[in-house]
Amino acid sequence: MILAEVLKQPAKYDCLKDPLILQIESLKFSSFHIISLIIFILAIIHTLSVYKVHEWAKKLEEKELPQRKGTTQERSFWCHILYFLAEIEIVFALWAIPLFIAMGCYYNWTISFEYINTRDYTEPLFVVVILAMASTRPIVHTAEKLIGWIAKGLGGSLSAWWFVLLTIGPLLGSFITEAAAMALCALLLSEKFYQYYPSKKLSYATLGLLFVNISVGGILTDFASPAVLILSHCWNWSIQDIFFNFGWKAALGIFISNSLYWLFFRKELIHMHVKQKAAQVYQEFTSKPKEDPIPLWVTCIHMLFMFWIVVVSQYPAIFIATFLFFIGFHQATRAHQHSIQIARPLLVGLFLAGLIIHGGLQGWWVVSILEDLNPLSVMGVAIAMTGFNDNAAISYLTTLIPNWGEAFKYAVFTGVIAGGGLTVIANAPNPAGYAILRKHFDGIKPLNLLLAALIPTLILYAIFYFFGPLF
Repeated sequence: MILAEVLKQPAKYDCLKDPLILQIESLKFSSFHIISLIIFILAIIHTLSVYKVHEWAKKLEEKELPQRKGTTQERSFWCHILYFLAEIEIVFALWAIPLFIAMGCYYNWTISFEYINTRDYTEPLFVVVILAMASTRPIVHTAEKLIGWIAKGLGGSLSAWWFVLLTIGPLLGSFITEAAAMALCALLLSEKFYQYYPSKKLSYATLGLLFVNISVGGILTDFASPAVLILSHCWNWSIQDIFFNFGWKAALGIFISNSLYWLFFRKELIHMHVKQKAAQVYQEFTSKPKEDPIPLWVTCIHMLFMFWIVVVSQYPAIFIATFLFFIGFHQATRAHQHSIQIARPLLVGLFLAGLIIHGGLQGWWVVSILEDLNPLSVMGVAIAMTGFNDNAAISYLTTLIPNWGEAFKYAVFTGVIAGGGLTVIANAPNPAGYAILRKHFDGIKPLNLLLAALIPTLILYAIFYFFGPLF
């Protein structure tokens, strides 16, 4: 997340950097940029192959089982290494190590340290905090009640609940941020949908819809999506501009995509509803005692904390301090809480930090590809490029292209937003959804995710084109 002040006065902050750092970050080509691009491509290949690495780790562990039987011996060193390399959250941070070494050898070690130190890690830090807060019991319980109340008005079936969650949940991202919406939607899908074992097709279709809808669901306002935050400050778009030019079209695209998928999978969703009813009957006889209700005042204070952190999301010193006070409140009301899950948010933050380190060196080819295209081509290419780089990073790089008209601005913005669900690295909240839901998959295969997200992406492409400026 780029600080608003930096966006308005970049020269003021660039003067604090080493001149060589500015040269590395510039859009001018150098031989080192080829090295950084090769490392970046290897990191992307690693990201898209983690499910394969996980399969190798499982096979190695199975081969070791006969040797460990009847002993206290743990997994071998190489088995641990493979499982470590299969963690998608560590990939870009891991590949930042060879980038750091290459920069030190090509320039000097001071420049390597300075480059890492001058990245803006506001967004990763914010994502860590907001994910930890969004997964707390009062927040999840409130979101579940809201979704359930609306679904009840549509009949209360599992298919109604599925449709409402994938429609209302992403749109909530415009008010509680995309990261919080992703955490809530993924947690509720894990607990209320995936536990009834949907087919592989429906599992991936739901994941694809979730990623795409979250990416576009945050553009009803001008503060909830990192890409919106960057471009609205750089191009002076107001909240009215965002909503009337983009927001309602995104909501329409979400509704159409969900409706098409619901029609295609309605029979399976009805069958899953039967399984859900049977499971509920069984749980009535075997369930543990119900948890005590959460006092309204506890929920309200949670929401106030989240609201304030969203308001100050551009100021890490303030929202981190706020989070520390929140931890104290959480501890004081632990009778109504579950433990704060901090490990997963930290890993997601690590993923985004690594992506920022690599992304800062890719501007030379991103801008060179986009600047000579017509607006319609810009929209399509932006969608494709977003699949291999964070849409917020591409958004920022496009602001460096001088003299872009309104049609070009519209095209690049709609492109990076529509393409935010194609891969796990296309949008900042995607790694969080991946981390929460991957236990329901036998390794999330990138090609299956791409195919599942392609139809809603194309629907959004068509809506943004037909309801946009005439190119």
